[in-house]
Amino acid sequence: MNRTAERHAVEDLRHSGLLALLLMVLEWTCPSLPSPLRPICDLRVLNHFIKEAQDAEAAMKSCRDGCTLSQSVSIPQTRVDFDVWEKKNAMEKAQEVQCGLWLLQQGLSLLRSSVTNAALHGHIDNLVRNVLSIKAVLRSLNIPEYTPPASSAGLESTWRASTAADLLQVHVNFLRGKVRLLLTDAKACQQDVS
Repeated sequence: MNRTAERHAVEDLRHSGLLALLLMVLEWTCPSLPSPLRPICDLRVLNHFIKEAQDAEAAMKSCRDGCTLSQSVSIPQTRVDFDVWEKKNAMEKAQEVQCGLWLLQQGLSLLRSSVTNAALHGHIDNLVRNVLSIKAVLRSLNIPEYTPPASSAGLESTWRASTAADLLQVHVNFLRGKVRLLLTDAKACQQDVS
């Protein structure tokens, strides 16, 4: 892929993320606009973020030079025990997802500073923007932000990733699992059945 094609691909990724964010902002500022689904509850936006995360993971797997993580990072566990998840209250679920997003954001920021491959920078920047967009969606659903501890060493439900591929795989799985579950369970996103 030549530099011009890479530049256009990065611009396309930026525009698609901006479009998703614009849809969410329009919903917040003009809630009376007719729409079949509220954009913040429309899982197609999350599916788009998942697709972009999968694209970044694929790009990382094919990368040969300048694509390593400089040190291991704490990442959220992605396995969901549905019996345990269903017993948690909404606040516990929200805090677990917000903590996971914070950990992923920290890990992606470290990855961005570690990677020297220019093509991957665009993917990583896009993933960081998508995490920020998801956090904005959660705020719009009145889900409180996560307040990180002084040290991530004592966090529960985490493990360590020592490779960029592990970090990006966890990112994809976390979006597909716990983030999706939280969004589909949000009261604002429940369909009226009355």
